Amino acid sequence: MKPSDELEQLLKNLHLNRILDIYSEQLDAAEKEDVSYSELLTRLLRAQWHHRQETALAWRIKRANLPENWSLTSFPFARQPGVSRKQIHTLAELDFIAKAENLVLVGPPGVGKTGLASGLLLKALENGYRCQFIRARTCSIRCMPRWPTDPRANCSIAWCGSTVF
Repeated sequence: MKPSDELEQLLKNLHLNRILDIYSEQLDAAEKEDVSYSELLTRLLRAQWHHRQETALAWRIKRANLPENWSLTSFPFARQPGVSRKQIHTLAELDFIAKAENLVLVGPPGVGKTGLASGLLLKALENGYRCQFIRARTCSIRCMPRWPTDPRANCSIAWCGSTVF
């Protein structure tokens, strides 16, 4: 059953597009299963909430400018013996964010700094943090010319406009 014109307009005005998309299907299923109005409403709102969570995550990932498509589960730890899997998984608990601690990955080219940073950033994004990937070189170019006169020039979290840097 298609929603009434008034209901359809209300759902659009309230930006409840996922409910609008699944309304007919869910209403038919509710009638067949003989579920209560409360259960039907719960199903519709749950679907809308999940949709908003997925959309928000996709937006945060896009805005983060991740240079590589690594997650911590796909990182090749076996090919990088100098990287401690245990230490990275401890960092993946993201306690350093709550403590407002900095995390700096240093090493020669090709050891996985960018991949690990991308994986940790993705983990933070998945946990609701807003983040942005900025290479140290880019940050230093932005900051150094203004450093003596601009207190934001230290590339702090506030200056970068993200929860995680």
